[in-house]
Amino acid sequence: MRHVPPPAEELALLDHELARLDARRLQLLSRRAWLLSVLRAPAAAPQPPRAPSPRSYARTAQAPVRTPARGTQNVLLVLGGLLLAVAAIAFTLFSWGEMGIAGRSAVLAVVTAGALVAPALLLGRGLPSTAEAVAVLALLLTVLDAIALHAVAAPGTDGIAFSAVASAVLVAVWTLYGSLLGRLRTPLPFAVVAGQFPLVFTAWAVEASATGFAWALLVTAAADVAVASWGRGPAVRVTAYTGAVLTGLISLALGLVLSVSADGVPGAVGPGALLTAGAVVAVAGAWRAPGGTAVLGGVVGGLAAVAAVGGVPAAALPWHWAVLVYLLCGAALSAVLRLRVPRPVMWGVLGASASVVAGAVLWAAPVVAAALLGPASVPAGVWSGAPGGFRDAVGPAVPWSGSVSAPVVLAVAAALHLRWPRVLPEKGWRVAAAAGTAVLGWGAVLALLAVTDAPYAVAVGVEVVLVAVLTAPAVRRAADALAVTCVVCALVGALGAGLLALAAEPATHAVSVALVLLFAASAAVARVAAVRSVLACASVLCGVAVTCAAGASLGWSAPHTAPLVLLVTAATVLLGARLKEPEVALPAELAGAFAAVVALGLSVTDGPFLALVLGLCGVLASATALRPERRSVAGALAAALFVAAAWVRLAASGVTDPEAYTLPVSVAAFAVGHVRRRRNPATSSWVSYGPALAMTMVPSLVVAWGDPHWLRPLLLGVAALAVTLAGARLRLQAPLVLGGSVLALDGLHELAPHVVQVFDALPRWAPPALAGLLLLAVGATYEQRLRDARRVRESFGRMR
Repeated sequence: MRHVPPPAEELALLDHELARLDARRLQLLSRRAWLLSVLRAPAAAPQPPRAPSPRSYARTAQAPVRTPARGTQNVLLVLGGLLLAVAAIAFTLFSWGEMGIAGRSAVLAVVTAGALVAPALLLGRGLPSTAEAVAVLALLLTVLDAIALHAVAAPGTDGIAFSAVASAVLVAVWTLYGSLLGRLRTPLPFAVVAGQFPLVFTAWAVEASATGFAWALLVTAAADVAVASWGRGPAVRVTAYTGAVLTGLISLALGLVLSVSADGVPGAVGPGALLTAGAVVAVAGAWRAPGGTAVLGGVVGGLAAVAAVGGVPAAALPWHWAVLVYLLCGAALSAVLRLRVPRPVMWGVLGASASVVAGAVLWAAPVVAAALLGPASVPAGVWSGAPGGFRDAVGPAVPWSGSVSAPVVLAVAAALHLRWPRVLPEKGWRVAAAAGTAVLGWGAVLALLAVTDAPYAVAVGVEVVLVAVLTAPAVRRAADALAVTCVVCALVGALGAGLLALAAEPATHAVSVALVLLFAASAAVARVAAVRSVLACASVLCGVAVTCAAGASLGWSAPHTAPLVLLVTAATVLLGARLKEPEVALPAELAGAFAAVVALGLSVTDGPFLALVLGLCGVLASATALRPERRSVAGALAAALFVAAAWVRLAASGVTDPEAYTLPVSVAAFAVGHVRRRRNPATSSWVSYGPALAMTMVPSLVVAWGDPHWLRPLLLGVAALAVTLAGARLRLQAPLVLGGSVLALDGLHELAPHVVQVFDALPRWAPPALAGLLLLAVGATYEQRLRDARRVRESFGRMR
């Protein structure tokens, strides 16, 4: 059994444990205070105190730990340094002329010397922050000394040349000063900043060319890289890296502009040498840099190498072939995989290679887009006759003479993507590379058809074959990146082939039938349900094109073609009933519903055919409602379609008294609904009585709005009132909503002329005032109105 000590013994144990914890806490607090003292006064280097005994805890634990407000101190020092700097600049610029040359020189020399010596004394007294502030002031004074020296000792010399010499001297002075006072953190970064100017000022002074300026910037960047690699302290390295990035990028940009604008190979050699040196500097800087900087250096170095090597032969070629040269040079960068380089640098160089390839592909993309979508812009019209060549069917979308190399560029890019899976370690990357190969190969074939101006029949056949080739891997594979890419390309290719085939009637029929069969067969054998559903929908849409083309070939008008399009919808209804997979059946049926919408759009200009199409759609919806899982949606849709068909037919026949036709149907439908509700009291009133009521009331309302007499609106209002009261009494939604809506609209129709007269008689300010009062009243009783609305909603929800 577990031993439980007596209360007195347990209390003693607790007191002992608490004392031990207090002693440990006091020891940690003492150590923390010693560490703070070391950080505040590094020169003192005090000895660490001994751990106090538990007895001294009650005395020392109550003493608060006081820390100086270092943030406030730094702010005051910065403000003081800024004020002194402003005073020095104002003295140099505005008060300089009030003193003689001896006084001016003595004042600046004494102040500068004192400012340079003061930080050493302040560091000796343990005031590092004050020393930093005075050191910054001293560095600024040296700049003012240089300005004063030029104005007094050498006023006739060139200011740019003097600035070059002065900046070089300041770099040496600040570097020596920062090295002697190693505990100061600002002189060396200031020296790095000043080091960006000597060579640039020198090139400016000698009026160097753009190439000279670029070399000056590049040598400066190389010096920054050396400082960033072997400099002392993070501030120096960060400053040097920043300077290297700025000067290096400007230098490489100048070199790239010079290389691209060179007249020939001799003129491109100089910029090529500059870009080569820039690539070496960038890679050298990235070699020992941290991760992100190393990747950036690899990218810059790779792009500079491509511009250097490719710019020389590209200067002797037209631009569309120069793109191919740059692409080949970018592809050659993948050789970095065989070299022993740091991994971030390798990824940066590979990123540069990918960027060059992407740029070349974007240059060739307009040719592929014109080959796919160009037929839609040809003004010749549909079935105007087979053109002689592919370009006649596409139109002058792009300058074909300057796009001859587009298929070669895309083929080379596809070959590069085909090679990538051998070197990429991860399966996901390999699949993505294979998908890129498929897209680029497909685009290369399309571009080849365009630039070679292939015969029209050959172009149509090749595009259909390309769709079949792209569909094959999507059918055999799982739903990975390659399968999705192939499906998307196949669908886009099918659209392009269909647009191209519109120029000739036989081509339209052949392509649309071939695509229907191709997508249907592919959907039947696909392994993944998502791919099957997409291909099935594509087959249905192509079937719509087949039926529309058939109607046009028979010489039928658009309304007469609409029932033919419904054959596609009927096929999807049968297909949905046969398919066992809901994820495939539902998309196919939705595509069939889209075909029905197309049929309605075709027949909308002819009333009788629109009524016929609505009735046929209702029949198809009723057939779909025979399936239990579709009954709720398809049944309501069928009822609405039948009612709409009846209304349209009455309107097309010029019937002015629709009640003679709709009322018997409404009575019959009402009787059927009543019988169904008696057998199943849980049936909704919308299913039982909604179609019967809407069959008569809605057409009567439409006619009543155009009837100038009073009898029809009166009878319709009385009937709507009776239906509304019956719905409220029997707690049925459909009679209540339909009757109330018809009653409100009928009453609005009758009151509209009088309301207009009243508003005409009122002054202009009265309607806004009434609206404002209404809003105030509603706002004042908002919560009560909200509760009333909630109760009405709950009561309405309990109705059938």
